[in-house]
Amino acid sequence: MIGLMTGWSGLGQGLEHGLAEARYALRHHQSTGDVVIVEVDARSIAAIDRWPWPRHNYASAVDRLRLAGVASIAFDVDFSASSNPAEDLAFGASLARADGLVTLPTFRQAADNRRDGYIDSLPIPELRAHSLAATVSVLPDADGKVRNVPLGEITNGLPRPSLAAMIAGRNGSAGAEFPIDYSIDPASIPRFSFIDIRDGKVDPALLRGKKVLIGATAIEIGDRYGVPRFGVIPGVVIQALAALTLESGIPSRAGWFGPLCLAILLGSLLLRVRSTLLLAAGSAAATLGLFAASTIAGSAGLEASLVPSLVALYATITWAAVVRANAWLATRRAIDDATGLPNQHALAAALANKDGTAIAAVRIADYDRLLATLGARGIADLICRVRDRISVLAGGITLYRVDDRVLAWQAVAPADQLAVRHEQLRALMLTPVEVAGRKVDVSVATGMAIVAADGAYPAIANASMAADLALTSGIGWHLHATSDAEAASTELSLASDLDDAIATGDVYPLYQPKKNLRTGEIASVEALVRWNHRTHGMLRPDHFIPLLERAGRIASLTLHVVTCAIRDVERWRSRGHQVTTAVNLSATLLESTAFIDQLEDLIRGSGVDPRLLIFEVTESAAMHAPDVAAAALGRFKSLGVAISMDDYGTGQSTLTYLKKLPLDELKIDRSFVEFAHQNRGDAVLVRSTIDLAHELGLKVVAEGVETEECLKFLTSVDCDLAQGYLISKPIDAASIAVLLDIGARQAA
Repeated sequence: MIGLMTGWSGLGQGLEHGLAEARYALRHHQSTGDVVIVEVDARSIAAIDRWPWPRHNYASAVDRLRLAGVASIAFDVDFSASSNPAEDLAFGASLARADGLVTLPTFRQAADNRRDGYIDSLPIPELRAHSLAATVSVLPDADGKVRNVPLGEITNGLPRPSLAAMIAGRNGSAGAEFPIDYSIDPASIPRFSFIDIRDGKVDPALLRGKKVLIGATAIEIGDRYGVPRFGVIPGVVIQALAALTLESGIPSRAGWFGPLCLAILLGSLLLRVRSTLLLAAGSAAATLGLFAASTIAGSAGLEASLVPSLVALYATITWAAVVRANAWLATRRAIDDATGLPNQHALAAALANKDGTAIAAVRIADYDRLLATLGARGIADLICRVRDRISVLAGGITLYRVDDRVLAWQAVAPADQLAVRHEQLRALMLTPVEVAGRKVDVSVATGMAIVAADGAYPAIANASMAADLALTSGIGWHLHATSDAEAASTELSLASDLDDAIATGDVYPLYQPKKNLRTGEIASVEALVRWNHRTHGMLRPDHFIPLLERAGRIASLTLHVVTCAIRDVERWRSRGHQVTTAVNLSATLLESTAFIDQLEDLIRGSGVDPRLLIFEVTESAAMHAPDVAAAALGRFKSLGVAISMDDYGTGQSTLTYLKKLPLDELKIDRSFVEFAHQNRGDAVLVRSTIDLAHELGLKVVAEGVETEECLKFLTSVDCDLAQGYLISKPIDAASIAVLLDIGARQAA
């Protein structure tokens, strides 16, 4: 309604004019050069030294221009009064020679100061016979600036086109007007002094094919008007700008109703925005959108009025802002004072009646140390920066500060993706956070819980507890379950059972072969640990390995697997088979100096050729602490043990890290290999990884090979080794020996 009232009343014209000038400035461009001005300038007046000029001067100029091959000649000079008869005849003769090439001006002026009548001024009869007539009237607005000119007028009872329409070759409808395009730079319009044209001092090539407009630019003659952007300029320049405007078509005014409708639509969309920040951004975007749309429309010759639409838009925005202010006051208790983030009350309110919704939480490690170092303001800034990173990872989702050191949110990813999400988050946090000019290393642990019938607050507490358990266990992530207490008891039990299981042989390795794609032989195997528990049955490695990592028992398990691998390697070698064996090292072990020492002593004491051993580390493990990993792996490399990066492609490693680590081999993760023969994207990744590895002097193992088509593809891209169920499932050491024997007989 406010916008309609503004449009009907015509309020805001000053702002409208300012917006128009801004649009012109944004669209600023040079003249096409098709129209040139021959200016009656101060130099020409001084040279001829009288005014009005004898008309033979105009005759000479017309002849020069005609012979130069101009497209048309138009005068913005009054010829309504007779001069010396001989001079008039000379000018008339030149017009006859031009034969319709020249347009002379006609205009309407007030009969007297009272403006109670008008007189139509026409060229004298001697000049009309061989010339065209066009009106040169201009229409200054109330502020004295010329923004529009007529497209045509009726003078002496006949409708005549405007001079601009005549020059541009447009139909000039009497009574119509059009806005001048002041995005055209008037300084870019080619100009020539009249005296130079008359005296033949201008190269005809510069004039050929041009539309010539002759008029006064000398200050002493007057004929100057105020215009938008460029101040006061000569009337002939205004006529030239008008003609250039019409070159692209006849512009028109779209009025204010169309933009007002668009503003109402944008305003209705903004009313749906809940975030104040998004409201502000949306308001700015809507304003810029309206302005951009009007600017684009102007480029297409459609001038729109924006003030009513802007009034309507900002009335809507103001109303929305008031509503949000009231809502902010009502929800103030749901905001964390230190950071301005929503707190646990806000999260609980958001989770009302949402049973089954997952809550994710991250706990900041070493919070007390960070607080002591950074202070209250610094820690608040740190939390906000951590929030920003997590928000990016989670797609802009809202995060809540539910505890001093815990951020939580409604999880978007399913619970079974928690480990993947945590790895992504951990990788995201590898880059130090800058707080008050200092870089701070921040690590987090991730927990998740499900909202149950007892409500959101217990679920928030469970998610926080799960994050705490993840932090203390060292695994980094934890999914809360009602059986956590029982699981904790089982965890303690399994950890205590490990030594007995090792002693009784219930924990043992199976081996999955790796096929050399050049020779077709089994060149290597990977040791995969199994645990046949006497109470719980066969345990999955992805269950008991994280458990042992949390319990601090993974070192014992790894030393046992390496011991078994050394034993089996020696047995195979005794049968004439030089087969390398790979063993996985946990991420936590690379940071344990005690374990590194134990493993090094084991290798040295066994007498095994270290070149038959390969230690595999996952990409994420190597990237967690690359300097520490490089140092630890370097010690094994110096013994002769080969180093392989497992699951390559799933983490955040870069070429710098690949060069930094003492690698011998890359294992491309099965997620990229499995369908590489079908999926172009996977194929490109696999091929480029192989090429990169070979350039770095590394072998490449492709995991997850299950079809002949996949194997053929890997062979075609020069992959070194293939591993997967197509080659063989994991089998025991004796079966590996049989497989190697068969291969040896076939080779013979």
